[in-house]
Amino acid sequence: MHIPVLLQEAVECLVTDASGCYVDGTFGRGGHSREILSRLSPSGSLLGIDQDPEAIVEAQQLVQSDQRFQIEQANFDALEELLEQRGMNGTLDGLLLDLGVSSPQLDQPERGFSFLNNGPLDMRMNPERGQSAAEWIASADESEIVQVLREYGEERFARRMAAAIVRERDIEPIETTKRLADIVSEANPAWEKGKHPATRAFQGIRIFINRELDVLTSVLEQALRALKPGGRLVVISFHSLEDRIVKRFMRDHSRWVHGITPMHDTPPKLKLIAKKVTAGGEELERNVRSRSAIMRAAEKLEPEVSRG
Repeated sequence: MHIPVLLQEAVECLVTDASGCYVDGTFGRGGHSREILSRLSPSGSLLGIDQDPEAIVEAQQLVQSDQRFQIEQANFDALEELLEQRGMNGTLDGLLLDLGVSSPQLDQPERGFSFLNNGPLDMRMNPERGQSAAEWIASADESEIVQVLREYGEERFARRMAAAIVRERDIEPIETTKRLADIVSEANPAWEKGKHPATRAFQGIRIFINRELDVLTSVLEQALRALKPGGRLVVISFHSLEDRIVKRFMRDHSRWVHGITPMHDTPPKLKLIAKKVTAGGEELERNVRSRSAIMRAAEKLEPEVSRG
């Protein structure tokens, strides 16, 4: 069962005009989208985006029942292109991004995201496109595996794990989540209480396979152009790499940038609305996956904002 994280907090922050135009860049199973629609008037509109074919099937049911809603199968870094097609770029009242892997993706062994449930080693958000984790592991250089585990998984035993992966794949192809989890767990000499020893390795490979950090960086820049003045950007992240990118982006664009002379100074483009919102006790009890969620939000400023 998919339980949307920080549902009320995110939607309350996002929706400022009931008749406005909004985008849910990560439809998932539609929890946030349905809450957004519940707050919109008949003249409001919501565009959902998701690359997962199963999410699209769920979204099509909502399309049939609510004419204010549309869905597009794409990665959310296609935001500007989709808005341009509709003549909507620069007109958005709000953009919501709920990052990372969804509960249904984790819970379905055949998607290959989970080290707890054995299944084919896939990890693609859209299993119809790109290279699977098994295909990458079969061909990547050991140095590349080290870099991915270290950079995207923040795994301090990346070198040991990469060596084990290369050694084991020469014996037999690594094609299931259980086999990969067993290999990296065995190579991890310092198991942490309450954390599976394959957690960081799986995170790193998943982020790499889906280009998650590059896509996030791209969509944040697009959001500056997609939103109208007063429009809100709301982002929910689940690990430090994502949150660091979001935090830095919002911080940098909410400050004056000083040039060589005052004439070259660049005014801030954003105003911070929510700096770090986390799940409360009730939500933590109801949904353990909310424990790592951090929500940040910013509002686009009028271009003529001045020092005064």
